[in-house]
This record gives sequence, C-alpha cells and structure tokens, in this order.
Amino acid sequence: MEDDGQEAERSLDSKDLQQQSKALDSLTDHVEDRQLDSKRVQQAMAYIAATADADRNAQRLREKELAAVKINPADVDVIASELELDRKVAERTLREHKGDAVAAIRSFLR
Repeated sequence: MEDDGQEAERSLDSKDLQQQSKALDSLTDHVEDRQLDSKRVQQAMAYIAATADADRNAQRLREKELAAVKINPADVDVIASELELDRKVAERTLREHKGDAVAAIRSFLR
C-alpha cells in the first residue's frame, strides 16, 4: 500500500508541475504579446508621423500654387460684397479657381 501512496503523491506532484508549467507558459505568452503589441504600436505611430509629414508637405505645395495665381483685386471686392463674404474667403476661392471670377461665384451658388 505504500507504493499506492507514493504513486498517488507522484501523480499529484506531476499534476502540480504540469499546472505550474502551464501557468508559467501563460505568463510568458502575455509578455510576448505585449512586446508584439508595442512593436505594432511603434509601427503605427511611425506610419502616422510619416502620413502627417506628407500631408503637411502637400499642404505647403498647395499654398505655394495658390499664392502664385494672379487675381484681380476688383474681382475679390465684387465677390466679397455681392456674396457677403469675408475678403479672405473670396480671395481664396478666386485663387482656387485660377482667377476665374465666374467659376468662383458659381462654386458658391451650387
């Protein structure tokens, strides 16, 4: 009967070791998942930063293009007064339509 007691004790020890092993594995799995998640977060942050830089550069180029468009100040005055707009809005719209006053006015009427 002592053999049965020792065998039962070994079986319990074996089960304890298996449970402890599983518990340890589950802990290390979470650490690896967190490391992977932090890498993914870093990659996402780098992508967002690169996209933001590209957007800023595109916006700068667009502003340069618009600044280069020649507009008639009288057209700005007419658009601003007739449509009751701020001069800056009227000027911007006129520049976006390459100085074409009729196209700028039509854009407001759509």
